[in-house]
Amino acid sequence: MFRIKTILYLSAGFWLIPLNSYAQAANKIDSGDTAFLLLSAALVMLMTPGLALFYGGMVRKKNVLGTIMQSFVSIAIISIQWILYGYSLAFGPDVHGIIGNLDWIGLRGVGVEPNLAYAPTVPHIAFMIYQAMFAVITPALICGAFAERMKFSVFLVFTILWSTIVYDPVAHWIWGSGGWLKNMGALDFAGGMVVHITSGISALAAALIIGKRKGHAHDFTPHNLPLTVLGAGILWFGWFGFNAGSALSSGALSAMTFAVTHISAVGATLIWVVIEWLYKGKPTMFGAATGSIAGLATITPASGFVGPMSALIIGLCAGAICYLALNMKTRLGYDDSLDAFGVHGMGGIVGTLATGLFAQKLLNPAGADGLFFSSSGAGSGVFVTQLIAIGVTIAYSFVLTVIILKVLDKFMGLRLDDESEALGLDLSQHGESGYTM
Repeated sequence: MFRIKTILYLSAGFWLIPLNSYAQAANKIDSGDTAFLLLSAALVMLMTPGLALFYGGMVRKKNVLGTIMQSFVSIAIISIQWILYGYSLAFGPDVHGIIGNLDWIGLRGVGVEPNLAYAPTVPHIAFMIYQAMFAVITPALICGAFAERMKFSVFLVFTILWSTIVYDPVAHWIWGSGGWLKNMGALDFAGGMVVHITSGISALAAALIIGKRKGHAHDFTPHNLPLTVLGAGILWFGWFGFNAGSALSSGALSAMTFAVTHISAVGATLIWVVIEWLYKGKPTMFGAATGSIAGLATITPASGFVGPMSALIIGLCAGAICYLALNMKTRLGYDDSLDAFGVHGMGGIVGTLATGLFAQKLLNPAGADGLFFSSSGAGSGVFVTQLIAIGVTIAYSFVLTVIILKVLDKFMGLRLDDESEALGLDLSQHGESGYTM
């Protein structure tokens, strides 16, 4: 018996969790909160395949599998990165407010004992895997900017580098214990800055650096709108785990967050359809699907801090502003293929600003009163803090993404050659076709 126990300890090294720690942790863990967080993690994981379908339906049919593959493979490569060192960089013990150290490399010390700094009623490993799903979908969002023209090998390297250099530090600044923006008072409940601004601004940088698709002057209409609508529905469904799950417990806060998430989404969907109807003569299914995602992205940073009517206002603003931003790309001349910047970048910015206006401590004591709900004048400071955090996140994400892409272009070349781009991602990069001829 002694030999078996010794072998187990030696084979696992310092990663082995002693059996008695499970019994100790059980006394601190709330089973309801844990079940809720694990279900939320599953919902957020489902969002990435949903994004794959959403994006896949929007490209031309010769690129459908290549586009889906970019999102799908992100689940694998970023999960591995997160387990090995990404989680430690984002949430590990703080180093001067800038980054986590590598004490948790390979999930060393991340076990069943709750981490009081993050989620005191659930196992630390549950919080880790929940956050892993955020880390997975964020770089996948960027794919929409360079759809149909980036080499798959370059995409893999870019995704790992971007997650390490951009996502992990920003996540630590805003969500990590000791992060400097968190200490300043920046509010981002579920990822308006960490997920949507970083990915949306990086998408804009990618679209500018990589350049337009061949034949961009032609109308590249979605090849399969039902696929896109299915993806939008899955994203909407998963977003309840994305936002409500960020309460990290099952209770009043998660219930309110769930409700306001839906309210913003329907508000943005409705206003998008109305604007299309007024200015283009007909409401479109594509517009309704895009509007819903805009509303969901925009409510994300505010979702745990605002009430129902504030959420409706945020959703209506999201639909109008993101519609305008999306349609500006034609005038400005850049090719953000699937509108990652117009929806996620602008949605994240609008939602983070709205948090500084509509947040209420009455709803979430861990937050602050925004400009419209502060009687002492402190709300103006909250709004200014949100502005600073937005500016920092935009500048850092844009500059670092440009540097990463420039380096990769020098050593690997970012784009497909003309022949491969004409052939399509499916055949040129993967040797398969999404549709039988």
